[in-house]
Formats: sequence, C-alpha cells, structure tokens
Amino acid sequence: MLKPWIQIIRPSNVLTAISDVLAGVAIACLFLHHDLPEVNNLILITISSMLLYTGGIVFNDVFDAALDQVERPERPIPSGRIKKSSAAILGTVAFAIGCALAFLINVSAFTISLAIVLMCLLYNGKAKHHFIAGPIVMGTCRGLNLLLGMALLPASLEYWYIAIVPIIYIASVTNISRGEVYGNNKTAMLVSIGLYAMVILTLLYFTFVSKNYLAIIFILFFTIMIARPLFKALKSLDPMDVRKAVKFGVLALILMNASWIAISGFWILALAVCAILPISIYLAKKFAVT
Repeated sequence: MLKPWIQIIRPSNVLTAISDVLAGVAIACLFLHHDLPEVNNLILITISSMLLYTGGIVFNDVFDAALDQVERPERPIPSGRIKKSSAAILGTVAFAIGCALAFLINVSAFTISLAIVLMCLLYNGKAKHHFIAGPIVMGTCRGLNLLLGMALLPASLEYWYIAIVPIIYIASVTNISRGEVYGNNKTAMLVSIGLYAMVILTLLYFTFVSKNYLAIIFILFFTIMIARPLFKALKSLDPMDVRKAVKFGVLALILMNASWIAISGFWILALAVCAILPISIYLAKKFAVT
C-alpha cells in the first residue's frame, strides 16, 4: 500500500523545505546584489533539499519506533504497515540522492548537505531527548537548509549568521511540540512566544534595511498564522490545541521564507512560494504533520 509510505514522509512538511532553499537563494542574491541563478540549479538544489528533509523525517520514525508503540501506535512502523528496516533503507536512499544532487551544484552545497544528514541523525538518535540540545539541533537542520540555498552563490556564505533566524524559529516550534501528547507545556510555550518575537523583529529589521516595505504584508500573515493557534493552546493547554500550534508553526515556515524572499525584492518568487501553503495545508489535513 502506498498510503503508509506517504504518511511516513509527511508530504506537507517536505514542501516547506522548498521554501527554505529558495529563501536561502534570495538572501544570497540580496547580500551580493545578484540576480537569481539559472533555473536548472534552482531545481537541483530544491530537489536535494526535499530529499534530505525526507531522509530526516523518515529516520525520525525509525528512531522513535519503540516510543511510538506507546504514544503513537497509529504510525506506519508501530502499526506494522512498514517494516523498520524498510523505512531505514528509504531514509538512507533519500539522504544519498540528496547529497549527490548537492554535489552536482558545488563543493559548498555538498558539504552543507552532509552536515544536514549528520544533524538529522544526531537529532533523531540523541538530541531530541535533551531539553536544550533538542530544539537547537532541530533548528540547526533548518538553518543548514537555508545555507544550502545560499550555497548556489558560495560567496554569500560569509553571511552564514542569517541561519540563526530559522534555528531560533524551529527551536521554538520544537519546544512547543514537547507537550503535544499530554499538553503540559505552558512554560515551553511562553519561551516560544519570546523566540517568535525575536524572529518577527529580525524580519522587520531587514525589511527596513532593504527598503522593500511591501514585505511587511508577508510578515503580517506569517505572524497571524503562528500567533492565533499558539495563544489558543496557551489558554487551553489541550493536547489537540498544542498539536495545532505545532502544525501551524511548521506550515508557517512557508510564509516566513516568503517574507525573506519579499525582503530580497523577488516578489513573483515570494508569491509562488506562498502558493505552496494551501497545498501544504491540504496535505496536512490528510497526513499528520507531527
């Protein structure tokens, strides 16, 4: 059956990886005052990113197989619909092809792709169970994905520190997710509100620096998308509301990245990335995000 294989790769999440690398490309162009690279390279780096994300998300279920027997028995591996070994093979193949495509771009992209694989395995195998290291390592995976896009113009990697923004953002989403099973994570959500505020203020700062003020529209929609479910979850502490806050936090990555692209002045590309959102939301209704 195809359905459990689609479930294990979480297609709505994989689509967010597209926005990561395209935001990285746009940021590189912004800093270097460069036009967008050739379409072929954009396609290669995008597919590479999606496969690397797929490998990471599949290994999440591989490493969590025993825990999921208790907390999420409906998932493909604990339910017996997919063998743990088969899932591991899928994840390995996705990682390998993702790195191979990055190698075709340049050495910088290949090196970053290897770092993504390492951080994914570190998170799934060890760091996710650590209170501080978990969110940071997960965020680093996304930060590296942004750098993967920037690697299309290797000179832009001197501005590597911009990757701290997605690290902070994903760390905040991961922090919220700690209580999605039982709902008892009010402190974590309060911390995440502060982290969200840092991300929004950073986006606004670069908007005014670049003078592409229409990007504020994208930032506004991004803010609404993450704030409404989070404040609802904070009020109710209901596990389902917490899970929705995590879900929309993940999906809102598309709007955050569209904001970066708009800040860089590529309006058509920003709108194209926004068009991914309704597709991702639809898939999120069909297949679990967390």
